[in-house]
Amino acid sequence: MQYRRFGNTGLNVSRLCLGTMTFGLQTEENVSRTILDKATDAGINFIDTADVYPLGASDGTTGRTEEIVGRWLKGRRDRFILATKAVGKVGPSPWDQGASRKHLLDAIDHSLRRLDTDYVDLYQLHSDDPNTPLDETLEALDTIVRSGKARYIGVSNFLAYRLARALGRADALRVARFVSVQPRYNLLFRQIERELLPLSAEEHLAVIPYNPLAGGLLTGKYRHGAAPAEGRFTATVGKAGEMYQARYWHEREFGTIEKLRELAAEGGHSLVKTSLAWVLANPLITSALIGASRPDQLDETLAAADFALDPAFKEKLDDATVEYRWGDAAR
Repeated sequence: MQYRRFGNTGLNVSRLCLGTMTFGLQTEENVSRTILDKATDAGINFIDTADVYPLGASDGTTGRTEEIVGRWLKGRRDRFILATKAVGKVGPSPWDQGASRKHLLDAIDHSLRRLDTDYVDLYQLHSDDPNTPLDETLEALDTIVRSGKARYIGVSNFLAYRLARALGRADALRVARFVSVQPRYNLLFRQIERELLPLSAEEHLAVIPYNPLAGGLLTGKYRHGAAPAEGRFTATVGKAGEMYQARYWHEREFGTIEKLRELAAEGGHSLVKTSLAWVLANPLITSALIGASRPDQLDETLAAADFALDPAFKEKLDDATVEYRWGDAAR
């Protein structure tokens, strides 16, 4: 496993980060623990979760993922960089969501209780909250950092202009500054290359993309005309399944996957390994989030950490997916 400096901080994290959003619904706790064991045996020291997980969580399951991770971490917390997130709806009250001071100060305490730890290394806004003034959010996060409940703060699913404004306001207020960004990024979604990645480079932010395999579509196991039997595109994960189908389940994407499958075969590697290696080949990527619902699904993703794409071959992948750099607002 290779390691990379985490943005402009003094941290060093593994090039792969284990995402846990299937733990507690798609993946039972005993299997989740096996996945965690396998990932860490391979050298992963970076674990990412969120208070709204597991994927497809409903009443009674929200927060279960943090509890599973917390129980597994017991006795070895100091060996890992632990990240979690807040902003999503986690309760019945109107204020049980968003980036208000009230919600964030409540949310960090609830996450720490579930994770059974005194602090997280990285506390992230899971999405932007346009209904809360940025200054209020930044000052609340600064309180969390100064209290020792989080070492660093970051964002996920932010537009570049909102992140730029947040960084400027943090400097003006002299409060804790975001050190990382967690965007969606893969061969079928390249929009962040236009503005978010250049901003991250200029501001020395760590970039930790999720969905490097497009929710599993880049495994090549799905067919457009056949209803998925398992995974993130199914009804078993509720609205999350609908969200993933809206993101990726389109004829254009499946046509591109056939082209990518041919290119991967030409290169002598699997589509999974090729797709993840392509993400890691971007010099601005710090660590890519990988997930699994079964331990064996980690085999090829772990192998990608040490697989360097030939520049000419990477250019072929770039050319085959250039249309996804511009995106489609409807998706």
